[in-house]
Amino acid sequence: MAIIYKICSQPLWKAAEEAKVFHGAPIDAQDGYIHFSTASQVRETAEKHFSGQEGLLLIAVEGSRLGDALRYETSRGGALFPHLYAPLSLSAVLWVKSLPLGPDGLHVFPELAE
Repeated sequence: MAIIYKICSQPLWKAAEEAKVFHGAPIDAQDGYIHFSTASQVRETAEKHFSGQEGLLLIAVEGSRLGDALRYETSRGGALFPHLYAPLSLSAVLWVKSLPLGPDGLHVFPELAE
C-alpha cells in the first residue's frame, strides 16, 4: 500500500466531503490532474506552495485504490510525483489531519507512512 498525501484548505475539503468527491484545488484544475506528494516530498511541497498558510489539512490517501488514473510523473528536480487524472473518491482517504503552523512558521506534520 503506497500512501500519498494532499495538502488542502479546510473550506475546499469541507466542500469535497459534502459532495463525496474531491475535484482538486484551482491549481489542479489548471494542470488537468490532482497533485499529490509522497511522504518524503510533502514537507517540501508545504514549504514551496503553502508557506505561512493557516487552515490547512493533510489528507492521506491509499494510492492502490486509485487504479490507472494515478501516475507517477517527473516534476520538481526530476523527482516522480503522484498525479491523479480523475476526481478523488473519498473512499480512498485513510485520514484527514490538521496541518498547523509551528512557532517557527513551518507546518507541523504528523508521523507519515510511505
